[in-house]
Amino acid sequence: MKIIEEYMSLPYKLELVPDIEEGGYAACWPELPGCVTCGETIEEAVRNAEDAKSAWIEAALEDGMTIPEPCNLDDYSGQFKLRLPKSLHRDLSEQAKSEGISMNQYCLYLLAMNNAKHVVEKR
Repeated sequence: MKIIEEYMSLPYKLELVPDIEEGGYAACWPELPGCVTCGETIEEAVRNAEDAKSAWIEAALEDGMTIPEPCNLDDYSGQFKLRLPKSLHRDLSEQAKSEGISMNQYCLYLLAMNNAKHVVEKR
């Protein structure tokens, strides 16, 4: 079983979000459910986030909870195969050509835009 220092050294993803209404910043560790804090400045939010992560891990260890490990991008190749209708293939190819980019770049653009929209709506 890992000790708190080992968990603290793992590369967990920290998210900082400006609080438009109240001011300051919210900070959370998405891979550690419920581990959330805030700060008046980015620097303060980051410091508070480190304290919150430490307290969260300490409490989880004391309670015998399973602590999730951070996602590892090495587990993803960045490639996947996709089958689609010929008419959609044609439409995507023609649109990419009109934009002067490859179909791969155009599809990546479309996926990134839709994913960003989904992430924002989820919040």
